[in-house]
Amino acid sequence: MSSLVLSDLSAGYGRVRVIEGLSMEAKGGETVALLGTNGNGKSTVMRCIMGLLTPSAGSIKAVIDGTAYELAGMSTEDIVSLGIVMVPEGRRLFPRLTVQENLTLGASRRLARKVLSRNMEFCFEAFPRLKERRSQLAGSMSGGEQQMLALGRALMTEPRILLVDEPSVGLAPLLVKRTIEKIKELKDERQLTVLMAEQNFHQALTIADRGYVIVHGQIVFAGNSAEELNNNELIQKFYMGL
Repeated sequence: MSSLVLSDLSAGYGRVRVIEGLSMEAKGGETVALLGTNGNGKSTVMRCIMGLLTPSAGSIKAVIDGTAYELAGMSTEDIVSLGIVMVPEGRRLFPRLTVQENLTLGASRRLARKVLSRNMEFCFEAFPRLKERRSQLAGSMSGGEQQMLALGRALMTEPRILLVDEPSVGLAPLLVKRTIEKIKELKDERQLTVLMAEQNFHQALTIADRGYVIVHGQIVFAGNSAEELNNNELIQKFYMGL
């Protein structure tokens, strides 16, 4: 199992500080939800983990197969090579490439290339619609189908830690439910550690082992279970309308 620990992390864009002194962790085999409304820093946290944004302070440690790595300062390519991969908000597919071509591009790291055929078959079993449309251009697919493809492309990297940024964005409620359920199914089958940034509290808590609430770039509540998060007064008042 692989784990992730963020300690006293601060980051921003230019003079704008987005996250400040943020600490959180995802233990091996957990699904951890990072919960918050738009503009509170969820995507910034994900970008820091993936090396897309260099933190101004703090530490990001990953443990992969018993070996610890400091991710802050590493390149995105090197981070992906460790088996840490993100499904970005908005899918970010290659719209003029086919389903199969998008999946193949996911197998970028050396370990993944060795098992490309096996992982391709796994993706087609997990998402039968992708198999049916393997020759279709990604840009011509529905939002739900594109989300399946984005998840499949991430799985093609043979990941150990999976980051999922706002999987519910742009999807109808039924598709949101199916997508969230599929993330849990894939996590269990592949024994992944999952960190999911999400503003849909109801759906995220159906699969999260525990979670954090981020407000204005800081963790304001850490719940050790989905039940603790559901019963928190702050969440009930401001996020669930109770």
